[in-house]
Amino acid sequence: MKHVMLSLALLLASAQGHATLPPPTPQQAAAAAAKKAQADAQAQQDKAALLQSMDNVSARWRARAAKEGWTTHAPVAVAAPAAAVAAPAAPAQAMSPVPVRSEKLGTAPASEDVKARPTQAVARGTPPTVNKPKRELK
Repeated sequence: MKHVMLSLALLLASAQGHATLPPPTPQQAAAAAAKKAQADAQAQQDKAALLQSMDNVSARWRARAAKEGWTTHAPVAVAAPAAAVAAPAAPAQAMSPVPVRSEKLGTAPASEDVKARPTQAVARGTPPTVNKPKRELK
């Protein structure tokens, strides 16, 4: 009897776990939007701080390199990182899918080296068709 009651209790507990949540109220949606905006603003500040930190490290290294007599090259201006930091990455869904060409899937023609027919069975003890010269042991 205990097993039946325990099973019933577990069944009811699992049913409650699969219940759906009600849609958010307008106040909850507004709070979520405000929280997202705040997180986005903090992310922008963090990105700007990271770029400033990287510039500071680079300038400090170049100053030390000049004092130590190390060979340095002129800094290269790169526009891609700033653009990548400023603009969010494009979603993967926006990219057009590349068609898959595969012999196995049947979306590509068969290779030229594909056998035309199955290998024929030969009698046991038949010598090989290709005789390779044996190497001499030294």
